Amino acid sequence: MRSFFSSFFAALLALIIFSIIAFFVSLGIIGVITARLTSHKTKVGTNAVLYLDLSTPIQEQGRTDDVSSFFGREDATSPGLFQVVRLLRYAKTDSSVRGIFIRAEGNANGFATSQELRHALEDFKTSGKFVYAFGDVIDQKAYYVANAADKIYCNPAGAMEWTGLSTQVMYLKHALDKLGIEPQIFYDGKFKSATEPLRTDKMSDANRLQTGEWLGDLNRGLLTAASESRKIDTATLAGFEQTGAIQTAHDADKYHLVDGTRYRGEVVEELRHKLGLNAGADINFVSLSKYADAIDLDNDATDRIAVIYAQGDIVYGAGQEGEIGCDEYVKWIRKARQDDHVKAIVLRVNSPGGSSLASDIILRELLQAKKEGKPVVVSMGDLAASGGYYISCGADSIFAEPGTLTGSIGVFSIIPNLQGFFKDKLGVTFDGVKTAPFADQGTFSRPLTDAEKRFAQAGVDSTYTEFKTNVSKGRHLSLDQVETIAQGHVWTGERALSIGLVDRLGHLQDAIDCAARLARIKEYGLTEYPEAKSALERYFKNYGHGVAAKAVKDELGPEGWTTLQQMRRIKAMVGQVEVRLPYDVDIR
Repeated sequence: MRSFFSSFFAALLALIIFSIIAFFVSLGIIGVITARLTSHKTKVGTNAVLYLDLSTPIQEQGRTDDVSSFFGREDATSPGLFQVVRLLRYAKTDSSVRGIFIRAEGNANGFATSQELRHALEDFKTSGKFVYAFGDVIDQKAYYVANAADKIYCNPAGAMEWTGLSTQVMYLKHALDKLGIEPQIFYDGKFKSATEPLRTDKMSDANRLQTGEWLGDLNRGLLTAASESRKIDTATLAGFEQTGAIQTAHDADKYHLVDGTRYRGEVVEELRHKLGLNAGADINFVSLSKYADAIDLDNDATDRIAVIYAQGDIVYGAGQEGEIGCDEYVKWIRKARQDDHVKAIVLRVNSPGGSSLASDIILRELLQAKKEGKPVVVSMGDLAASGGYYISCGADSIFAEPGTLTGSIGVFSIIPNLQGFFKDKLGVTFDGVKTAPFADQGTFSRPLTDAEKRFAQAGVDSTYTEFKTNVSKGRHLSLDQVETIAQGHVWTGERALSIGLVDRLGHLQDAIDCAARLARIKEYGLTEYPEAKSALERYFKNYGHGVAAKAVKDELGPEGWTTLQQMRRIKAMVGQVEVRLPYDVDIR
Protein backbone atom coordinates (compact mmCIF):
# COMPACT_ATOMS: atom_id res chain seq x y z
CA MET A 1 0.00 0.00 0.00
CA ARG A 2 2.83 2.39 0.92
CA SER A 3 4.46 1.63 -2.46
CA PHE A 4 1.18 2.41 -4.23
CA PHE A 5 0.80 5.81 -2.55
CA SER A 6 4.44 6.64 -3.20
CA SER A 7 4.01 5.86 -6.89
CA PHE A 8 0.68 7.70 -7.03
CA PHE A 9 1.95 10.92 -5.43
CA ALA A 10 5.15 10.82 -7.48
CA ALA A 11 3.09 10.56 -10.69
CA LEU A 12 0.74 13.34 -9.49
CA LEU A 13 3.69 15.61 -8.67
CA ALA A 14 5.24 14.91 -12.08
CA LEU A 15 1.92 15.74 -13.77
CA ILE A 16 1.63 19.05 -11.88
CA ILE A 17 5.22 20.02 -12.70
CA PHE A 18 4.72 19.07 -16.35
CA SER A 19 1.50 21.15 -16.53
CA ILE A 20 3.25 24.17 -15.00
CA ILE A 21 6.17 23.86 -17.41
CA ALA A 22 3.81 23.43 -20.38
CA PHE A 23 1.85 26.50 -19.30
CA PHE A 24 4.94 28.70 -19.12
CA VAL A 25 6.30 27.28 -22.36
CA SER A 26 2.99 28.23 -24.02
CA LEU A 27 3.28 31.72 -22.55
CA GLY A 28 6.82 31.92 -23.88
CA ILE A 29 5.79 30.85 -27.37
CA ILE A 30 2.96 33.38 -27.39
CA GLY A 31 5.36 36.02 -26.11
CA VAL A 32 7.82 35.26 -28.91
CA ILE A 33 4.99 35.47 -31.44
CA THR A 34 3.84 38.80 -30.00
CA ALA A 35 7.39 40.18 -29.99
CA ARG A 36 7.98 39.10 -33.57
CA LEU A 37 4.68 40.60 -34.67
CA THR A 38 5.56 43.86 -32.96
CA SER A 39 8.93 44.11 -34.68
CA HIS A 40 7.90 42.60 -38.03
CA LYS A 41 6.82 44.95 -40.82
CA THR A 42 5.63 43.71 -44.19
CA LYS A 43 7.29 45.15 -47.28
CA VAL A 44 5.11 46.12 -50.22
CA GLY A 45 7.89 46.41 -52.78
CA THR A 46 7.71 48.38 -56.01
CA ASN A 47 5.28 48.27 -58.95
CA ALA A 48 2.64 46.86 -56.59
CA VAL A 49 -0.85 46.01 -57.80
CA LEU A 50 -3.40 45.77 -54.99
CA TYR A 51 -5.49 42.59 -55.26
CA LEU A 52 -9.16 42.83 -54.25
CA ASP A 53 -11.06 39.53 -54.13
CA LEU A 54 -14.79 40.32 -53.90
CA SER A 55 -15.64 36.72 -52.96
CA THR A 56 -13.96 37.29 -49.57
CA PRO A 57 -16.46 38.79 -47.10
CA ILE A 58 -15.35 42.05 -45.49
CA GLN A 59 -16.39 42.47 -41.88
CA GLU A 60 -16.98 45.85 -40.25
CA GLN A 61 -13.97 45.54 -37.96
CA GLY A 62 -10.66 44.02 -38.98
CA ARG A 63 -9.11 40.97 -37.34
CA THR A 64 -5.60 39.57 -37.12
CA ASP A 65 -4.68 35.92 -36.58
CA ASP A 66 -1.36 36.28 -34.73
CA VAL A 67 -0.27 32.69 -35.27
CA SER A 68 -0.91 32.83 -39.04
CA SER A 69 0.90 36.16 -39.16
CA PHE A 70 3.89 34.65 -37.32
CA PHE A 71 4.19 31.95 -39.97
CA GLY A 72 3.98 34.51 -42.78
CA ARG A 73 0.52 33.75 -44.16
CA GLU A 74 -0.77 36.66 -46.23
CA ASP A 75 -4.37 36.15 -45.10
CA ALA A 76 -3.46 36.54 -41.42
CA THR A 77 -4.93 40.05 -41.32
CA SER A 78 -8.52 40.58 -42.44
CA PRO A 79 -8.97 44.35 -42.73
CA GLY A 80 -12.41 45.73 -41.90
CA LEU A 81 -14.45 47.73 -44.38
CA PHE A 82 -13.40 51.16 -43.13
CA GLN A 83 -9.79 50.01 -43.02
CA VAL A 84 -10.08 48.86 -46.66
CA VAL A 85 -11.52 52.23 -47.64
CA ARG A 86 -8.68 54.07 -45.88
CA LEU A 87 -6.08 51.76 -47.45
CA LEU A 88 -7.41 52.54 -50.92
CA ARG A 89 -7.33 56.25 -50.08
CA TYR A 90 -3.74 55.91 -48.88
CA ALA A 91 -2.79 53.96 -52.01
CA LYS A 92 -3.79 56.93 -54.18
CA THR A 93 -0.59 58.73 -53.14
CA ASP A 94 1.58 55.67 -52.40
CA SER A 95 4.30 55.64 -55.07
CA SER A 96 4.82 51.89 -54.61
CA VAL A 97 1.23 51.16 -55.76
CA ARG A 98 0.55 51.35 -59.50
CA GLY A 99 -3.03 50.12 -59.62
CA ILE A 100 -5.72 47.69 -58.48
CA PHE A 101 -6.80 44.30 -59.82
CA ILE A 102 -10.31 43.09 -58.88
CA ARG A 103 -11.23 39.41 -58.88
CA ALA A 104 -14.95 39.54 -59.69
CA GLU A 105 -16.07 35.91 -59.43
CA GLY A 106 -18.78 36.60 -56.88
CA ASN A 107 -19.47 39.17 -54.20
CA ALA A 108 -19.83 37.92 -50.62
CA ASN A 109 -20.75 41.38 -49.33
CA GLY A 110 -24.05 43.21 -48.88
CA PHE A 111 -25.27 46.08 -51.00
CA ALA A 112 -24.28 48.89 -48.63
CA THR A 113 -20.79 47.42 -48.24
CA SER A 114 -20.56 47.13 -52.02
CA GLN A 115 -21.62 50.76 -52.41
CA GLU A 116 -18.88 51.90 -50.07
CA LEU A 117 -16.30 49.76 -51.89
CA ARG A 118 -17.41 51.11 -55.25
CA HIS A 119 -17.15 54.68 -54.01
CA ALA A 120 -13.62 54.00 -52.71
CA LEU A 121 -12.58 52.57 -56.09
CA GLU A 122 -13.98 55.58 -57.95
CA ASP A 123 -12.07 57.84 -55.57
CA PHE A 124 -8.88 55.83 -56.18
CA LYS A 125 -9.25 56.30 -59.93
CA THR A 126 -9.00 60.09 -59.53
CA SER A 127 -5.28 59.51 -58.88
CA GLY A 128 -4.84 58.45 -62.51
CA LYS A 129 -3.78 54.94 -61.46
CA PHE A 130 -5.44 52.01 -63.21
CA VAL A 131 -8.17 49.65 -62.00
CA TYR A 132 -8.72 46.35 -63.85
CA ALA A 133 -11.33 43.68 -63.13
CA PHE A 134 -11.69 40.06 -64.29
CA GLY A 135 -13.99 37.17 -63.59
CA ASP A 136 -14.59 33.71 -64.99
CA VAL A 137 -18.27 33.96 -63.99
CA ILE A 138 -19.36 37.43 -62.90
CA ASP A 139 -22.49 37.71 -60.79
CA GLN A 140 -24.56 40.89 -60.46
CA LYS A 141 -23.26 42.06 -57.10
CA ALA A 142 -19.67 41.51 -58.22
CA TYR A 143 -20.40 43.38 -61.43
CA TYR A 144 -21.82 46.30 -59.45
CA VAL A 145 -18.41 46.86 -57.81
CA ALA A 146 -16.22 45.72 -60.69
CA ASN A 147 -17.75 47.93 -63.37
CA ALA A 148 -16.15 50.90 -61.63
CA ALA A 149 -12.89 49.61 -63.16
CA ASP A 150 -11.21 51.15 -66.20
CA LYS A 151 -11.38 47.75 -67.86
CA ILE A 152 -13.51 44.74 -66.99
CA TYR A 153 -13.02 41.37 -68.71
CA CYS A 154 -14.84 38.04 -68.57
CA ASN A 155 -13.52 34.58 -69.41
CA PRO A 156 -14.73 33.70 -72.96
CA ALA A 157 -15.82 30.29 -71.70
CA GLY A 158 -17.49 31.85 -68.66
CA ALA A 159 -20.67 33.81 -68.08
CA MET A 160 -22.08 37.02 -66.70
CA GLU A 161 -25.26 37.27 -64.66
CA TRP A 162 -27.68 40.08 -65.56
CA THR A 163 -31.14 38.84 -64.64
CA GLY A 164 -32.47 41.27 -62.06
CA LEU A 165 -32.68 40.57 -58.33
CA SER A 166 -34.75 38.03 -56.42
CA THR A 167 -35.23 36.90 -52.85
CA GLN A 168 -37.00 33.83 -51.52
CA VAL A 169 -38.36 32.82 -48.13
CA MET A 170 -38.92 29.29 -46.85
CA TYR A 171 -42.33 28.81 -45.18
CA LEU A 172 -42.70 26.14 -42.49
CA LYS A 173 -46.37 26.28 -41.54
CA HIS A 174 -47.40 22.97 -43.16
CA ALA A 175 -44.36 21.20 -41.72
CA LEU A 176 -45.24 22.48 -38.24
CA ASP A 177 -48.86 21.37 -38.73
CA LYS A 178 -47.71 17.86 -39.64
CA LEU A 179 -45.46 17.77 -36.59
CA GLY A 180 -48.22 18.98 -34.30
CA ILE A 181 -46.35 22.18 -33.37
CA GLU A 182 -48.36 25.34 -32.75
CA PRO A 183 -46.10 28.46 -32.89
CA GLN A 184 -48.40 30.78 -30.80
CA ILE A 185 -47.25 34.08 -32.27
CA PHE A 186 -47.78 37.63 -31.03
CA TYR A 187 -46.74 40.70 -33.02
CA ASP A 188 -47.37 44.37 -33.76
CA GLY A 189 -47.09 45.87 -37.25
CA LYS A 190 -48.77 44.62 -40.41
CA PHE A 191 -45.39 44.63 -42.19
CA LYS A 192 -43.65 42.80 -39.32
CA SER A 193 -43.26 39.58 -41.27
CA ALA A 194 -40.64 37.92 -39.07
CA THR A 195 -43.13 35.27 -38.04
CA GLU A 196 -44.79 34.73 -41.42
CA PRO A 197 -42.74 31.61 -42.25
CA LEU A 198 -44.23 29.98 -39.14
CA ARG A 199 -47.87 31.12 -39.46
CA THR A 200 -48.59 31.10 -43.20
CA ASP A 201 -47.49 29.35 -46.38
CA LYS A 202 -46.83 32.42 -48.53
CA MET A 203 -46.02 36.12 -48.36
CA SER A 204 -48.71 38.43 -47.06
CA ASP A 205 -49.76 41.25 -49.38
CA ALA A 206 -48.07 43.76 -47.07
CA ASN A 207 -44.80 41.84 -47.03
CA ARG A 208 -44.88 41.35 -50.80
CA LEU A 209 -45.38 45.12 -51.18
CA GLN A 210 -42.46 46.12 -48.94
CA THR A 211 -40.14 43.45 -50.36
CA GLY A 212 -40.92 44.63 -53.87
CA GLU A 213 -40.12 48.20 -52.81
CA TRP A 214 -36.69 47.61 -51.31
CA LEU A 215 -35.68 44.96 -53.86
CA GLY A 216 -36.67 47.36 -56.64
CA ASP A 217 -34.62 50.13 -55.01
CA LEU A 218 -31.54 47.90 -54.90
CA ASN A 219 -32.01 46.84 -58.51
CA ARG A 220 -32.31 50.47 -59.61
CA GLY A 221 -29.01 51.10 -57.85
CA LEU A 222 -27.40 48.34 -59.94
CA LEU A 223 -28.85 49.78 -63.15
CA THR A 224 -27.80 53.34 -62.34
CA ALA A 225 -24.22 52.36 -61.48
CA ALA A 226 -23.86 50.28 -64.64
CA SER A 227 -25.37 53.08 -66.71
CA GLU A 228 -22.87 55.61 -65.38
CA SER A 229 -19.89 53.30 -65.93
CA ARG A 230 -20.84 51.77 -69.28
CA LYS A 231 -22.63 54.81 -70.79
CA ILE A 232 -25.76 52.76 -71.49
CA ASP A 233 -29.16 54.13 -70.51
CA THR A 234 -30.98 52.39 -67.66
CA ALA A 235 -34.00 51.51 -69.84
CA THR A 236 -31.77 49.48 -72.14
CA LEU A 237 -30.08 47.77 -69.19
CA ALA A 238 -33.48 46.97 -67.65
CA GLY A 239 -34.52 45.54 -71.01
CA PHE A 240 -31.57 43.15 -70.90
CA GLU A 241 -32.87 41.91 -67.53
CA GLN A 242 -36.42 41.43 -68.82
CA THR A 243 -35.43 39.54 -71.96
CA GLY A 244 -32.57 37.50 -70.50
CA ALA A 245 -30.30 38.86 -73.21
CA ILE A 246 -27.12 38.44 -71.15
CA GLN A 247 -26.30 34.78 -70.60
CA THR A 248 -22.72 34.26 -71.73
CA ALA A 249 -19.51 36.26 -71.64
CA HIS A 250 -19.93 36.88 -75.38
CA ASP A 251 -23.41 38.35 -74.75
CA ALA A 252 -21.93 40.71 -72.17
CA ASP A 253 -19.27 41.73 -74.69
CA LYS A 254 -21.79 42.11 -77.51
CA TYR A 255 -23.93 44.50 -75.46
CA HIS A 256 -20.87 46.37 -74.10
CA LEU A 257 -21.27 45.39 -70.44
CA VAL A 258 -17.64 44.26 -70.45
CA ASP A 259 -14.59 45.47 -72.35
CA GLY A 260 -13.90 42.12 -73.94
CA THR A 261 -13.53 38.40 -73.34
CA ARG A 262 -10.09 37.36 -72.12
CA TYR A 263 -8.54 34.46 -70.30
CA ARG A 264 -6.90 35.37 -67.03
CA GLY A 265 -3.42 34.91 -68.51
CA GLU A 266 -4.22 37.39 -71.26
CA VAL A 267 -5.43 39.94 -68.72
CA VAL A 268 -2.28 39.45 -66.66
CA GLU A 269 -0.18 39.98 -69.79
CA GLU A 270 -2.04 43.25 -70.41
CA LEU A 271 -1.23 44.29 -66.87
CA ARG A 272 2.46 43.50 -67.47
CA HIS A 273 2.40 45.81 -70.48
CA LYS A 274 0.68 48.47 -68.36
CA LEU A 275 3.43 48.14 -65.74
CA GLY A 276 6.23 48.13 -68.32
CA LEU A 277 7.33 44.60 -67.43
CA ASN A 278 8.81 42.01 -69.75
CA ALA A 279 6.62 39.16 -70.97
CA GLY A 280 6.39 36.42 -68.35
CA ALA A 281 7.72 38.62 -65.53
CA ASP A 282 6.06 38.22 -62.15
CA ILE A 283 3.59 40.92 -61.16
CA ASN A 284 3.85 42.15 -57.60
CA PHE A 285 0.25 41.45 -56.58
CA VAL A 286 -0.33 42.64 -53.01
CA SER A 287 -3.42 41.49 -51.15
CA LEU A 288 -5.29 44.00 -49.01
CA SER A 289 -4.35 41.81 -46.04
CA LYS A 290 -0.65 42.22 -46.79
CA TYR A 291 -1.05 45.93 -47.53
CA ALA A 292 -2.82 46.41 -44.19
CA ASP A 293 0.20 44.83 -42.45
CA ALA A 294 2.53 47.24 -44.22
CA ILE A 295 0.66 50.53 -43.77
CA ASP A 296 0.13 52.36 -40.50
CA LEU A 297 -3.12 54.34 -40.63
CA ASP A 298 -3.10 55.44 -37.00
CA ASN A 299 -3.14 59.09 -36.00
CA ASP A 300 -1.78 59.75 -32.50
CA ALA A 301 -3.61 63.08 -32.02
CA THR A 302 -4.71 63.76 -28.46
CA ASP A 303 -8.36 64.35 -29.33
CA ARG A 304 -10.10 61.13 -30.29
CA ILE A 305 -13.32 59.99 -31.92
CA ALA A 306 -14.52 56.60 -30.72
CA VAL A 307 -15.77 54.30 -33.50
CA ILE A 308 -17.81 51.46 -32.04
CA TYR A 309 -18.54 48.60 -34.47
CA ALA A 310 -21.87 46.91 -33.74
CA GLN A 311 -22.19 43.93 -36.11
CA GLY A 312 -24.38 40.87 -35.67
CA ASP A 313 -27.49 39.89 -33.72
CA ILE A 314 -28.29 41.93 -30.63
CA VAL A 315 -28.38 39.61 -27.62
CA TYR A 316 -28.83 39.95 -23.88
CA GLY A 317 -25.71 39.38 -21.79
CA ALA A 318 -22.11 39.24 -22.96
CA GLY A 319 -22.80 37.51 -26.27
CA GLN A 320 -20.34 35.56 -28.40
CA GLU A 321 -17.91 36.83 -30.99
CA GLY A 322 -19.91 38.19 -33.92
CA GLU A 323 -22.84 39.21 -31.70
CA ILE A 324 -23.79 42.51 -30.09
CA GLY A 325 -23.97 41.49 -26.43
CA CYS A 326 -25.48 44.36 -24.45
CA ASP A 327 -23.12 43.85 -21.48
CA GLU A 328 -20.03 44.17 -23.67
CA TYR A 329 -21.31 47.11 -25.70
CA VAL A 330 -22.44 49.06 -22.67
CA LYS A 331 -18.89 48.61 -21.38
CA TRP A 332 -17.38 50.00 -24.61
CA ILE A 333 -19.81 52.93 -24.81
CA ARG A 334 -19.22 53.76 -21.15
CA LYS A 335 -15.47 53.58 -21.62
CA ALA A 336 -15.69 56.03 -24.53
CA ARG A 337 -18.09 58.23 -22.58
CA GLN A 338 -15.79 58.46 -19.57
CA ASP A 339 -12.59 59.01 -21.59
CA ASP A 340 -11.81 62.74 -21.57
CA HIS A 341 -9.78 62.39 -24.77
CA VAL A 342 -12.80 61.01 -26.66
CA LYS A 343 -14.77 63.97 -27.96
CA ALA A 344 -17.49 62.14 -29.92
CA ILE A 345 -18.85 58.64 -30.52
CA VAL A 346 -19.64 57.09 -33.90
CA LEU A 347 -21.68 53.89 -33.75
CA ARG A 348 -21.31 51.78 -36.89
CA VAL A 349 -24.38 49.52 -37.04
CA ASN A 350 -24.68 46.41 -39.19
CA SER A 351 -27.39 44.40 -37.49
CA PRO A 352 -30.79 42.83 -38.22
CA GLY A 353 -31.75 43.40 -34.56
CA GLY A 354 -32.57 40.90 -31.86
CA SER A 355 -33.47 41.19 -28.18
CA SER A 356 -35.66 44.21 -27.38
CA LEU A 357 -34.31 44.36 -23.82
CA ALA A 358 -30.67 44.31 -24.97
CA SER A 359 -31.43 46.97 -27.60
CA ASP A 360 -32.99 49.23 -24.97
CA ILE A 361 -30.04 48.81 -22.61
CA ILE A 362 -27.59 49.83 -25.36
CA LEU A 363 -29.74 52.82 -26.37
CA ARG A 364 -29.85 54.07 -22.76
CA GLU A 365 -26.05 54.09 -22.54
CA LEU A 366 -25.78 56.06 -25.79
CA LEU A 367 -28.35 58.57 -24.55
CA GLN A 368 -26.29 58.97 -21.37
CA ALA A 369 -23.26 59.86 -23.50
CA LYS A 370 -25.36 62.50 -25.28
CA LYS A 371 -26.62 63.81 -21.97
CA GLU A 372 -23.04 64.32 -20.82
CA GLY A 373 -22.28 66.41 -23.92
CA LYS A 374 -20.61 63.91 -26.26
CA PRO A 375 -22.04 63.91 -29.79
CA VAL A 376 -23.30 60.52 -30.96
CA VAL A 377 -23.47 59.82 -34.70
CA VAL A 378 -24.66 56.59 -36.32
CA SER A 379 -23.35 55.13 -39.57
CA MET A 380 -25.47 52.31 -41.00
CA GLY A 381 -24.02 49.41 -42.98
CA ASP A 382 -25.88 46.67 -44.88
CA LEU A 383 -28.49 46.27 -42.14
CA ALA A 384 -29.66 48.57 -39.36
CA ALA A 385 -33.17 47.31 -38.95
CA SER A 386 -35.53 46.63 -36.06
CA GLY A 387 -33.21 46.36 -33.03
CA GLY A 388 -30.47 47.78 -35.25
CA TYR A 389 -32.64 50.87 -35.73
CA TYR A 390 -33.67 50.85 -32.06
CA ILE A 391 -30.07 51.42 -30.90
CA SER A 392 -29.59 54.07 -33.61
CA CYS A 393 -32.67 56.24 -33.23
CA GLY A 394 -31.37 58.47 -30.41
CA ALA A 395 -28.25 59.68 -32.26
CA ASP A 396 -27.59 63.33 -33.02
CA SER A 397 -27.27 62.40 -36.70
CA ILE A 398 -27.82 59.19 -38.68
CA PHE A 399 -26.05 58.30 -41.94
CA ALA A 400 -27.07 55.40 -44.20
CA GLU A 401 -26.03 54.04 -47.57
CA PRO A 402 -28.71 54.09 -50.29
CA GLY A 403 -28.68 50.27 -50.15
CA THR A 404 -28.92 49.99 -46.36
CA LEU A 405 -31.99 48.07 -45.13
CA THR A 406 -33.36 49.86 -42.10
CA GLY A 407 -36.57 50.69 -40.23
CA SER A 408 -38.64 47.57 -39.47
CA ILE A 409 -40.05 49.28 -36.37
CA GLY A 410 -42.15 46.41 -35.07
CA VAL A 411 -42.14 43.71 -32.39
CA PHE A 412 -42.94 40.00 -32.10
CA SER A 413 -42.77 37.07 -29.72
CA ILE A 414 -43.04 33.30 -30.21
CA ILE A 415 -44.11 30.81 -27.53
CA PRO A 416 -44.42 27.35 -29.14
CA ASN A 417 -46.90 24.75 -27.97
CA LEU A 418 -45.30 21.30 -28.40
CA GLN A 419 -48.05 19.28 -26.70
CA GLY A 420 -49.30 17.70 -29.95
CA PHE A 421 -45.78 16.89 -31.11
CA PHE A 422 -44.79 15.18 -27.86
CA LYS A 423 -48.09 13.31 -27.41
CA ASP A 424 -49.02 12.32 -30.97
CA LYS A 425 -45.56 11.88 -32.49
CA LEU A 426 -43.47 10.70 -29.53
CA GLY A 427 -46.04 9.35 -27.09
CA VAL A 428 -44.79 11.68 -24.36
CA THR A 429 -47.10 13.52 -21.95
CA PHE A 430 -46.47 15.98 -19.11
CA ASP A 431 -48.11 16.56 -15.75
CA GLY A 432 -47.15 18.51 -12.66
CA VAL A 433 -48.15 20.63 -9.67
CA LYS A 434 -48.29 24.44 -9.34
CA THR A 435 -49.15 26.83 -6.53
CA ALA A 436 -50.79 29.51 -8.68
CA PRO A 437 -52.62 29.58 -12.04
CA PHE A 438 -49.74 31.17 -13.96
CA ALA A 439 -46.79 29.49 -12.26
CA ASP A 440 -45.99 27.47 -15.42
CA GLN A 441 -46.80 30.25 -17.86
CA GLY A 442 -44.80 29.92 -21.06
CA THR A 443 -44.20 26.17 -20.80
CA PHE A 444 -43.89 24.36 -24.15
CA SER A 445 -45.88 21.35 -22.94
CA ARG A 446 -49.38 22.87 -23.28
CA PRO A 447 -51.18 25.66 -25.14
CA LEU A 448 -51.46 29.10 -23.58
CA THR A 449 -54.70 29.97 -21.86
CA ASP A 450 -56.71 32.99 -23.05
CA ALA A 451 -55.38 35.01 -20.11
CA GLU A 452 -51.77 34.05 -20.90
CA LYS A 453 -52.29 35.05 -24.53
CA ARG A 454 -53.49 38.45 -23.36
CA PHE A 455 -50.40 38.80 -21.17
CA ALA A 456 -48.09 37.88 -24.08
CA GLN A 457 -49.75 40.32 -26.48
CA ALA A 458 -49.70 43.04 -23.81
CA GLY A 459 -45.92 42.57 -23.45
CA VAL A 460 -45.45 42.90 -27.22
CA ASP A 461 -47.73 45.97 -27.30
CA SER A 462 -45.79 47.60 -24.47
CA THR A 463 -42.46 47.07 -26.23
CA TYR A 464 -43.87 48.38 -29.51
CA THR A 465 -45.09 51.53 -27.77
CA GLU A 466 -41.69 52.00 -26.13
CA PHE A 467 -39.95 51.50 -29.50
CA LYS A 468 -42.15 54.11 -31.20
CA THR A 469 -41.71 56.52 -28.29
CA ASN A 470 -37.92 56.27 -28.54
CA VAL A 471 -38.10 56.91 -32.29
CA SER A 472 -40.46 59.84 -31.71
CA LYS A 473 -38.07 61.47 -29.24
CA GLY A 474 -34.91 60.70 -31.19
CA ARG A 475 -36.21 61.74 -34.61
CA HIS A 476 -38.40 64.63 -33.37
CA LEU A 477 -41.52 63.14 -34.92
CA SER A 478 -44.99 62.83 -33.46
CA LEU A 479 -46.18 59.37 -32.45
CA ASP A 480 -48.75 59.51 -35.25
CA GLN A 481 -45.98 60.25 -37.76
CA VAL A 482 -43.91 57.37 -36.42
CA GLU A 483 -46.87 54.99 -36.68
CA THR A 484 -47.24 55.73 -40.40
CA ILE A 485 -43.63 54.67 -41.09
CA ALA A 486 -43.41 51.94 -38.46
CA GLN A 487 -45.64 48.84 -38.59
CA GLY A 488 -42.52 46.72 -39.13
CA HIS A 489 -41.96 48.29 -42.58
CA VAL A 490 -38.46 47.71 -44.02
CA TRP A 491 -37.00 50.65 -45.96
CA THR A 492 -33.86 51.21 -48.00
CA GLY A 493 -31.59 54.01 -46.81
CA GLU A 494 -32.74 56.11 -49.76
CA ARG A 495 -36.40 55.88 -48.73
CA ALA A 496 -35.52 56.20 -45.04
CA LEU A 497 -34.01 59.60 -45.80
CA SER A 498 -37.23 60.84 -47.43
CA ILE A 499 -39.42 59.78 -44.47
CA GLY A 500 -37.13 61.11 -41.74
CA LEU A 501 -35.65 57.91 -40.33
CA VAL A 502 -32.12 58.98 -41.32
CA ASP A 503 -30.53 62.40 -41.83
CA ARG A 504 -28.08 61.89 -44.68
CA LEU A 505 -26.84 59.38 -47.22
CA GLY A 506 -23.13 58.81 -46.77
CA HIS A 507 -20.29 56.54 -45.76
CA LEU A 508 -18.62 55.91 -42.41
CA GLN A 509 -16.05 58.65 -43.10
CA ASP A 510 -18.92 61.11 -43.64
CA ALA A 511 -20.32 60.15 -40.24
CA ILE A 512 -16.90 60.62 -38.61
CA ASP A 513 -16.52 64.04 -40.27
CA CYS A 514 -19.95 64.98 -38.91
CA ALA A 515 -18.97 63.84 -35.41
CA ALA A 516 -15.81 65.99 -35.59
CA ARG A 517 -17.86 69.03 -36.60
CA LEU A 518 -20.33 68.47 -33.77
CA ALA A 519 -17.43 68.12 -31.32
CA ARG A 520 -15.71 71.20 -32.83
CA ILE A 521 -12.40 69.45 -33.42
CA LYS A 522 -10.23 69.46 -36.54
CA GLU A 523 -7.29 67.20 -35.68
CA TYR A 524 -8.24 63.84 -34.21
CA GLY A 525 -7.34 60.18 -34.09
CA LEU A 526 -9.66 57.19 -33.99
CA THR A 527 -10.14 54.83 -31.07
CA GLU A 528 -11.91 51.67 -32.18
CA TYR A 529 -14.11 49.38 -30.09
CA PRO A 530 -14.41 46.51 -29.35
CA GLU A 531 -10.75 46.70 -28.45
CA ALA A 532 -8.48 44.11 -30.04
CA LYS A 533 -7.73 41.26 -27.67
CA SER A 534 -4.17 40.18 -27.05
CA ALA A 535 -2.90 36.93 -28.51
CA LEU A 536 -3.05 35.37 -25.03
CA GLU A 537 -6.68 36.43 -24.45
CA ARG A 538 -7.82 35.11 -27.82
CA TYR A 539 -5.91 31.89 -27.33
CA PHE A 540 -7.57 31.00 -24.03
CA LYS A 541 -11.03 32.34 -24.88
CA ASN A 542 -11.48 31.12 -28.43
CA TYR A 543 -9.32 28.04 -28.86
CA GLY A 544 -11.79 25.44 -27.63
CA HIS A 545 -14.85 27.10 -29.14
CA GLY A 546 -13.06 27.76 -32.43
CA VAL A 547 -11.87 24.16 -32.81
CA ALA A 548 -15.33 22.79 -32.02
CA ALA A 549 -17.08 25.23 -34.38
CA LYS A 550 -14.66 24.44 -37.20
CA ALA A 551 -15.16 20.71 -36.74
CA VAL A 552 -18.96 21.05 -36.89
CA LYS A 553 -18.76 23.44 -39.86
CA ASP A 554 -16.47 21.06 -41.76
CA GLU A 555 -18.83 18.17 -41.06
CA LEU A 556 -22.07 19.98 -42.01
CA GLY A 557 -20.76 22.03 -44.91
CA PRO A 558 -21.71 25.68 -45.60
CA GLU A 559 -25.47 25.05 -46.06
CA GLY A 560 -25.74 22.80 -43.01
CA TRP A 561 -23.79 25.27 -40.90
CA THR A 562 -26.09 28.11 -42.00
CA THR A 563 -29.14 26.01 -41.10
CA LEU A 564 -27.66 25.20 -37.69
CA GLN A 565 -27.02 28.88 -37.00
CA GLN A 566 -30.58 29.71 -38.05
CA MET A 567 -31.96 27.04 -35.69
CA ARG A 568 -29.84 28.44 -32.88
CA ARG A 569 -31.19 31.91 -33.61
CA ILE A 570 -34.81 30.67 -33.59
CA LYS A 571 -34.19 28.87 -30.28
CA ALA A 572 -32.84 32.11 -28.79
CA MET A 573 -35.98 34.01 -29.94
CA VAL A 574 -38.47 31.62 -28.33
CA GLY A 575 -40.25 33.20 -25.39
CA GLN A 576 -38.50 36.55 -25.87
CA VAL A 577 -39.84 39.86 -27.14
CA GLU A 578 -37.82 40.45 -30.30
CA VAL A 579 -37.10 43.43 -32.52
CA ARG A 580 -35.41 41.99 -35.57
CA LEU A 581 -35.68 41.79 -39.36
CA PRO A 582 -38.32 39.49 -40.85
CA TYR A 583 -35.81 36.84 -41.93
CA ASP A 584 -32.27 36.44 -43.15
CA VAL A 585 -32.21 38.48 -46.34
CA ASP A 586 -30.79 36.37 -49.18
CA ILE A 587 -30.69 38.37 -52.40
CA ARG A 588 -29.74 36.86 -55.76
